[in-house]
Amino acid sequence: MIEIKDLVFSYGKTPVLKNISTVLEEGRIYGLLGENGVGKTTLLTLLSGLKKVSGGSILTDGQDPFDRAPSLLEKQYYLPDEVAPAAMKAEDYASERGRFWPLYDHDKFIVIMREFETDPGKRMNQMSAGQLKKTHISLALATGAKYLFMDEPTNGLDIPSKAQFRAAIVKYTPEDSTIVISTHQVRDLENIIDPVIILDKRDVLLNATLEEISSKLYFDYGTALREDALYSERLPGGFLQVCPNPDGEDSKVNMEALFNAAHSHKDLIKNMFKK
Repeated sequence: MIEIKDLVFSYGKTPVLKNISTVLEEGRIYGLLGENGVGKTTLLTLLSGLKKVSGGSILTDGQDPFDRAPSLLEKQYYLPDEVAPAAMKAEDYASERGRFWPLYDHDKFIVIMREFETDPGKRMNQMSAGQLKKTHISLALATGAKYLFMDEPTNGLDIPSKAQFRAAIVKYTPEDSTIVISTHQVRDLENIIDPVIILDKRDVLLNATLEEISSKLYFDYGTALREDALYSERLPGGFLQVCPNPDGEDSKVNMEALFNAAHSHKDLIKNMFKK
């Protein structure tokens, strides 16, 4: 479990994250949403111990990730948005890097690469951007890491590869793992992420499961605008609207509409999902 308490982080005198408190539970795939520049990548690097908090604390299984204790490093993996093309075969790179994780499974790496339709025997500096990204994703999943932090992992992937990525995340991650995926490509991941975290300029607007969201918000596909709509979007033949849900009606959460509703009514959404 990851406990974030009163987290503060600044670049010099420029504040990025302010007084963030939340808990990331085991067995969850968190979708980390937010506009560019709100601190998504910064939060991931803090969680992985690559940066030190300016105030407050992060504890992963009771340990501060910035201490870089081997006992915690071997349980976590950070995949940045931009990945480097090493001048070596993908299978050799994975075998060499994988030794840092006790649960690394090279056979699993090969299987995932093939499911991604990518040649593990190809030199990484001769790969396309999509092939390179899939190589690093395959390595991340093959480590067996309990804590997996991924920054925009579907950037550079074509439509079939995005489907392969979703399938691989579900198939090849341990049941007790905590996965945090930062994305602005909400539709790429909306079928696998739950709960959802929405960041906004140094604050957390929402950290809630899909069940909690659908119990408090109703996603309406109708032909007429509703007066109580927090957000509405015209569709062919009608509207998609996000409304308060006082009667607990069932509806399917639309991630993009949720994100837009949260940014249109920040205080309301934050108070609605305050724990």
